[in-house]
Amino acid sequence: MVRIRVLVVDDHRIFAESLAAALAAEPDVEVSAAGSGPAALRSMERAAAEGRRFDVLLVDADLGGTAPGIRPAVAAVPAQRESGEEGVVDGISLVAGVRSAQPGVRVVVLAEKDDPRRAALALQAGASGWVAKDCSLSRLLTVVRGVLRDETHLPPALLTGVLRELTAARKHRTESERLVESLTPREREVLRCMVAGLGRKAVAERLFLSPHTVRTHMQNVLGKLGVHSTLAAVALARRAGVGPVDLAGDVVERGGQLA
Repeated sequence: MVRIRVLVVDDHRIFAESLAAALAAEPDVEVSAAGSGPAALRSMERAAAEGRRFDVLLVDADLGGTAPGIRPAVAAVPAQRESGEEGVVDGISLVAGVRSAQPGVRVVVLAEKDDPRRAALALQAGASGWVAKDCSLSRLLTVVRGVLRDETHLPPALLTGVLRELTAARKHRTESERLVESLTPREREVLRCMVAGLGRKAVAERLFLSPHTVRTHMQNVLGKLGVHSTLAAVALARRAGVGPVDLAGDVVERGGQLA
């Protein structure tokens, strides 16, 4: 019998333990639980090192208690993992971090309520499904097995709203892409470092530049993108498909294209 390895990621301990126990009763499901984003990443790393990769993550949309619309940068995920800092990683940011680190893992977001905007963000981050926390166990198992067949699962009532959000996001991305294209190659390198969560000193060391030169490049990036903060620049870059600089040494951009 092929077993499905599931990791439940939820900082509400009673819910996580109850869900894990219910899933563990299924003969083809092997389940573990993690109480935070960083803990989930550590569990995934340990499992990978032991040759026991997880198949599906069930992630709380409200992981870390982050309010809707306020999200840490996805790029903070690998930076926290590398530095060993616990930090706070919200549910949707964790989706993107997991999908970037282990593309074969499917992620399903568990939500207290239907929210088209956040569901659209989850899909854009790489989630394969959005499921209500109060759905039946049989429904959840259907979704888990479905996403392993590369299916995408959304509640029917959310479809219209999610499509509307994705269409609006496409328009924003087009404008964001135009702005990013105005950057010089060096400024794009700096922007990718910013998306990776690197500070000025770290960018200077990586690109073999002086901190003063990096500061100038960062100011130029903000000016050309028409934003006033690094956080806003990172958000715009992500909309344009700009990925973080690979901390192992390669530059990663959505679609595998380098400028």
